[in-house]
Amino acid sequence: MSTPIEEFLQQNERQELLRFTTAGSVDDGKSTLIGRLLYDSKGVYEDQLASVQKASVNQSAGPLDFALITDGLRAEREQGITIDVAYRYFSTPKRKFIIADTPGHIQYTRNMATGASTAQVAIVLVDARNGVLAQSRRHAFIAALLGIPHVLVAVNKMDLVDWERGIYDSICDEFRDFASRLPPHDLTFVPISALLGDNIVSPSSNTPWYEGRTLLDYLETVPVGNDRNLGDFRFPVQYVLRPTLDFRGYAGQVASGIVRQGDPVMVLPSGRRSRVKSIPTYEGDLPAAFPPQSVTLCLEDEIDISRGDMLVHPLNLPHVSRRFEANLVWMSQEPLDRNKPYLVKHTTQLLKASILALRYRVDVNTLDREEAETLELNEIGAVAVETVRPLYFDPYPRNRVTGAFILIDPLTNLTCAAGMIIGPLAEERARPKLLEGLQFESARVLAAERQERYGHWPATIWLVGDVEIAWAAERKLFDRGCVVQVLADEEHPDLLPALARIANAAGLITICAVSSFDDEARRQAEETIGAYRFVVIESGDLPKDRNEAADSICRELEKRGILADNGGSFSLGSGI
Repeated sequence: MSTPIEEFLQQNERQELLRFTTAGSVDDGKSTLIGRLLYDSKGVYEDQLASVQKASVNQSAGPLDFALITDGLRAEREQGITIDVAYRYFSTPKRKFIIADTPGHIQYTRNMATGASTAQVAIVLVDARNGVLAQSRRHAFIAALLGIPHVLVAVNKMDLVDWERGIYDSICDEFRDFASRLPPHDLTFVPISALLGDNIVSPSSNTPWYEGRTLLDYLETVPVGNDRNLGDFRFPVQYVLRPTLDFRGYAGQVASGIVRQGDPVMVLPSGRRSRVKSIPTYEGDLPAAFPPQSVTLCLEDEIDISRGDMLVHPLNLPHVSRRFEANLVWMSQEPLDRNKPYLVKHTTQLLKASILALRYRVDVNTLDREEAETLELNEIGAVAVETVRPLYFDPYPRNRVTGAFILIDPLTNLTCAAGMIIGPLAEERARPKLLEGLQFESARVLAAERQERYGHWPATIWLVGDVEIAWAAERKLFDRGCVVQVLADEEHPDLLPALARIANAAGLITICAVSSFDDEARRQAEETIGAYRFVVIESGDLPKDRNEAADSICRELEKRGILADNGGSFSLGSGI
């Protein structure tokens, strides 16, 4: 028979955890709100409460300054502002909570992004006297950018405007108008006084016209169980466990989806398949695992798997690419340098990367897109990123784990930016009219599987000049075991890029023979096919002997990592 303590611990363990963050402009009362919430819900320890009471008297802040419950740094107490992200834990009979109290100053926008990165609910405070300010819009935009599904707008300091309903309604209307231009999310409004406690834990008699829930009631009841992606199974491998010769398990955290014993899985990047043999734990095997559980998976087959690989369902694959579009929140004192190498930390992978282009910078006050050469501290923009090896990712709105990454300075090891993946590179998504409606790039056979079968990556050789060299190169590559095809059409050369892209999607090396090639035609062909698998060769730059010219083409493909060299070694080069 279990004791009352054991029953309490078991009940506490079964409670759902909610992470939420506060946001808003300076002096909107974020820290006071959290302090009041902790105090009224009995979430403050006696020694901490005594320290806050002492500090409140020293600052002549009255009997209790609720903001000091979270503002623990000396600089915060001296200046009366929040600087660092303060995390607090408390619980009620219905839920457990982790609070991230974030700064409101514009120079600490990066701190706000850090605190909000794991939140399920964002509480955006608005001072009823000032209305919706620029910083309120900034934090609402960041909350939407970070994919927080639920936003509670707390109109604070209503006591200072005599609980005027018209002021409250106008603020709600203004915020709704701004939020309509953001990604869709659940939006709720509550009139409160953080200092006096109105509508925080108990309903206020000062707002008879408000029929909604109190702030704590909202936090205890807002549905968050369906916010996690349970449809797309993603399991980044963190560690390979081999305690004995008879056991091989792959440890990691389930990023999304549900995995059960007997489920088929595919290993990325190799494309090898197997089934889940067991999900062992100390207490015994689990029948299933789901996010955010950290588990060990054992497979039926012996497969070469290491840290950074990902287990997925064979019929539900993520994007596999070295190039992608992303939004960045810049967090470094050093501005973005497109000529500088960076490191990308994505799930369990850490690899070199570079910024291909800065698409635009966002004016977070108006949501307008601006041309920019760089990103400074706390600025937000969209970039194109290239990594040295493929990433396995989903768009961030669909999966906040596989769609997120951080950018690291390799020299200082400091975090430069937080990134949210939009999708594959825009150039890779570009389709000419000939390809519109064709579904040839969403096959369930991976490029890595085709490479393993064919022994090479797909590529398009744009051969300008002597078409006979194209035939010679085709024979040379075919004799080496490659799947290769020549496309030559003097009457309709504009069709070649689209046809080559289809052939590349099937894993072929395609040789497009053209007699001439101007700069604009080259740009359009490269955009259609994809720059990373587009190889331009002028026949005038090759040896006059056609067999030697064909050998030169093969050596160029080896150099680019598209083709294994004659010694049989193969490099994951630019042909992904």
